[in-house]
Amino acid sequence: MSQINYYTEEGLKKLKDELHHMKTVQRPSISDQIAEARDKGDLSENAEYDAAKEAQGLLEMKISKMEGILANARLIDDSNIDTSKVFILSKVKIKNVTNGMEMEYMLVAENEADLKAKKISVESPFGKGLLGKSQGEIADIHTPNGIVQFEVMEISR
Repeated sequence: MSQINYYTEEGLKKLKDELHHMKTVQRPSISDQIAEARDKGDLSENAEYDAAKEAQGLLEMKISKMEGILANARLIDDSNIDTSKVFILSKVKIKNVTNGMEMEYMLVAENEADLKAKKISVESPFGKGLLGKSQGEIADIHTPNGIVQFEVMEISR
């Protein structure tokens, strides 16, 4: 049984676009490489042919995996997110209790996490520590350097 994965509309579209690119651009490109290598003669000693066939196998495996992920993908409805507590798709402003540094993150599904875009996974230690907290509460986040406390300053969507 496959695992259900939750996506935002943006994340699901990105996944579908990636699959479309693999099927319509990468697959034909590899087929052309195989045909070109085949035209060069003896396949038993043709490294280009072997490389293209291996690339084709890897691509087909990626396509199959992506199709499986999409088959089990569910869209998260963000229209009725409760902002009284931190949940998936919550934007949360937090303050480090020790040094007063403030940060803002959005909690997303594991597969959409992107630290550069300030999106952290609900499965990460940071996300797990924040889940279910209300404004004003202190979250104990387990880090490699020990437990760090963050105060939940604001929750929005």
